[in-house]
Amino acid sequence: MSNVTVLAAKLDASHDVSYRVAPNNTEAEQALLGAILVNNDAFYRVSDFLLPEHFFEPVHIRIYETTASLIRAGKIANPITLKTFLGDADLGGATVTQYLARLAAEATTVINAQDYGQTIYDLAIRRSLITVGEELVNVAYDSPVDSPPREQIEEAERKLFALAEKGRYEGGFQAFSTAMSTAIDMAARAYERDGGLSGLATGLRDLDQRMGGFQNSDLIIIAGRPAMGKTSLATNIAFNMAKGYKGEKQPDGIIKTVNGAIVGFFSLEMSAEQLATRIIAEQAGISSYKIRQGKITESEFYRLSDVAADIEKMPLYIDQTGGISIAQLVARARRLKRQRGLDVLFIDYLQLLSGSAKKGDNRVQEVTEITTGLKALAKELNVPVIALSQLSRGVESRDDKRPQLQDLRESGSIEQDADVVMFVFREEYYVKNREPKLGTEEHFKWQAEMDMIHGKAELIIGKQRHGPTGTVQLQFDAEVTRFSDLAATDHLPERLE
Repeated sequence: MSNVTVLAAKLDASHDVSYRVAPNNTEAEQALLGAILVNNDAFYRVSDFLLPEHFFEPVHIRIYETTASLIRAGKIANPITLKTFLGDADLGGATVTQYLARLAAEATTVINAQDYGQTIYDLAIRRSLITVGEELVNVAYDSPVDSPPREQIEEAERKLFALAEKGRYEGGFQAFSTAMSTAIDMAARAYERDGGLSGLATGLRDLDQRMGGFQNSDLIIIAGRPAMGKTSLATNIAFNMAKGYKGEKQPDGIIKTVNGAIVGFFSLEMSAEQLATRIIAEQAGISSYKIRQGKITESEFYRLSDVAADIEKMPLYIDQTGGISIAQLVARARRLKRQRGLDVLFIDYLQLLSGSAKKGDNRVQEVTEITTGLKALAKELNVPVIALSQLSRGVESRDDKRPQLQDLRESGSIEQDADVVMFVFREEYYVKNREPKLGTEEHFKWQAEMDMIHGKAELIIGKQRHGPTGTVQLQFDAEVTRFSDLAATDHLPERLE
């Protein structure tokens, strides 16, 4: 009987048989480590999902961790090079050197390395689930009378989500080299992604060039007065992201987004049907009021059907529940990411969310809780969170009605917590409402001004942590409420004289 077999038997026997042993497979751990020691390329078949803590036996944790460090440093990991770092220990009658040699000698093939790694990973997740379940039971038994069950449910969901995300949010200090590697990976993804963006493409060329796309873990505020087109802009961007979605299956079975996005949309004001009608109208180029009134031609109906069929295949998920709290929104967002995936989250709009405070309490404090919660959610899910926001009426009292940061309602926390604040502004809306009497000189001047600004919108970037502020010019088609790139004068086709 080999030393490896003796160790496996002793390790199993060392566990008290009066208790149920946590799920583990020592043989699979030994087979994987042996395969890696024989051929270091086997490490790359499991390295993107298997971590040292996924191993059950402490000695295997040390061996895998040391092996990973050597391979990532460009060095060879074998029984000889590992001996220096593992020290001396009695492993079932074998020294560390003998044990490593036996692992390598009894390794069968590297072909099964990924399967062994998946087995080890799955068993580690089961052990973690047992821990979460035990904590859930213990807290439920010992919970104080004044502690609401909902808090325990939300905490359990948070832990389950962290498990589903493979420990990405473990917290604590990390080596700067780890953060640096992440930054290099982000640059590599930007190089490979369509458009060369580090973040998610919005489908609006000038906005993407200025921001590099919407960045993961950012809280992005899109604000404006009523009728400026905030919801239209959000639905345009959401559609563009979902339309470009492309995923690839990873070695651990998880689908990784390589382009576009899986989109979650909280529509707190409109029903899902109203939002769907608006998106279909935008993309089909047909007025939504014509759709609602049934005043469409046969060709328009078929165009609507084709657009609807395309949208149906897109990863775009809508929650139309109104009046929910920030805690409920967070729980639902976690659930969506866990069950279907999530790359970007839209919220229409921020002022319709409620905090945990009782009715009548300080609204500014409540908004602070909401914006802090949304920023924390963006970091936890590692996705951009785009929240729409209303502006105060102070804008209307100024001659220049372009919004400023101070116009945000309860602006302190919104401005502080947001990574990006953008304002939607359409001068045409204000000029149109002050039309002079027809036939007068003032009307001619008004008409000339309208011709200059017709169909134009401004997206004013008032704050951006990662880049410059400024204004992006957009085209706005009011008939179908659609934003698009504004063609520059030097890009227009030549006119025939």
